[in-house]
Amino acid sequence: MHVEDLLRLESLDLTLLWGGPPLLAREISGVTATDLEDPGRFLQRGEIVLSGLVWWSAADEEGAADRFVTALRDAGAAALLAGEETHGTVPDVLVDACRRHGIALFSVPVHTSFRAITDTVYLRQWGDLSRRPAAPYALPENVRGELSRLLADGAAPDTLLTRAVAHLGTPPCHVLSATGRTIARTPTARALTAAQAAERLKAALRVDPDASAYGQWFLHLAGEVDVPPRMLHEIAEVFAQYRQGVLRREAAARGPATELLALLDTPGSGSGAAPLAAALRACGLPEQGPYTVVAVSMGAAAGGDGAEALGEVLRHLPEQRFTVGRLAEGGAAAVIAADSGARDADVPDADAPDAVVSALKDLWPTLLACDETALPYGGVSAPAATPADLNGALVQARYALTAASRTAPAEGAHLTAIQDLTTLGALLAGVPTDVRTAFGIHALGPLADATNPSHRMLLETLDTFLAHNGSWARTAEALHLHVNTVHYRIRRVELLTGRDLGRLDHKLDLKAALLCR
Repeated sequence: MHVEDLLRLESLDLTLLWGGPPLLAREISGVTATDLEDPGRFLQRGEIVLSGLVWWSAADEEGAADRFVTALRDAGAAALLAGEETHGTVPDVLVDACRRHGIALFSVPVHTSFRAITDTVYLRQWGDLSRRPAAPYALPENVRGELSRLLADGAAPDTLLTRAVAHLGTPPCHVLSATGRTIARTPTARALTAAQAAERLKAALRVDPDASAYGQWFLHLAGEVDVPPRMLHEIAEVFAQYRQGVLRREAAARGPATELLALLDTPGSGSGAAPLAAALRACGLPEQGPYTVVAVSMGAAAGGDGAEALGEVLRHLPEQRFTVGRLAEGGAAAVIAADSGARDADVPDADAPDAVVSALKDLWPTLLACDETALPYGGVSAPAATPADLNGALVQARYALTAASRTAPAEGAHLTAIQDLTTLGALLAGVPTDVRTAFGIHALGPLADATNPSHRMLLETLDTFLAHNGSWARTAEALHLHVNTVHYRIRRVELLTGRDLGRLDHKLDLKAALLCR
């Protein structure tokens, strides 16, 4: 199949925005859907690239477009198919970038799904291949029938995968999640860590092109096994159908989880023991603690509520039972309960305060590999001993989430646990912005006016004075001033703020005010 064939498919309703005859004559080797700003390492030569343009914004319009198209050119992409849904149209700067770098560009209307394009391309390719004589380019009929029956009967994914490749001699084969979680493997395939699986994703086949970055699955077959592409895609389609069943079950479970979170968010929920116990049971959670609550947000620049990302990370923890729901004010949260029956002596005590936190901090960076533009922020509560303590745990998780969203850009820690808030700065990071601003203005008084050069100088002196534990000599040395000048400035600070910097409590007040600016 060639690029120009896409225009002849009336069902897709694509529009050519730029591309001459030589570009349209390129042969299509496959399809990749991506919304990474630099998707180069995930592309194969000859693929057409589908993008919803989530990575693009008017703030960095030309630079972002140029980086994206450059990655396509360097990877040898055959063409770019850009969706109109996100921005209403394909940006002109993207058309210009494709013209400069020699990439054919098509616009995809809102009513045409990426899944339809992917299926159309591969079905067309398979049809071309099947017309070649004596080449087994599809699963045998008996295998397809068996897989259909197994899907209908709700067979386990390991069974599906093993039967799908049994006629090939059952080679080592995995189905992996976007974070490196093993969903299925054949008996001949060894167990993989998340890091080992992540390496294999680079050469794996996407199971469902329409899946989100966090919900994508990948089919990986050992490189030494020669399997026709059509056969691999048919196996992937089986797991796409299996995945849809998983998504339906997750969506059904999210309803009770959201109701549980709404109950926990109600003041005095701890007094309603019977409704809370019923809500926990509806979510498959025990009625005894300890529990841990995790709150998550995708940040202002990203879409989605984070429920899918949070659920994917938690599925790496088989010894924990959990439920994930949406929060009324946005974002998502999970209630986690240790499953003591699933643990043995070789597994660390999941009831220990740091067990869940440590595991989540190890796993959180795997989300960055899924979507470098939208890493979720997370906050983790302290253990809640009883159901009555869950309301407080949700408050803690939200507070830690707010702290994470403020400190992550500077410190690279997108997940913060409530026990991480051990300094004044960390504690204040979780305070709502309006409260921080109001406190800073009232505590600093006239010094809060940053437009006044004299006040900025006094704030700098105050900050340095507090950082040097109130030492006049060290403050003067740090600021290259005479000690008498430091004394004068600090007296001015005391006069303007009404504080006595000889008192510890007043020093703490002004330190907190500086941190809240």
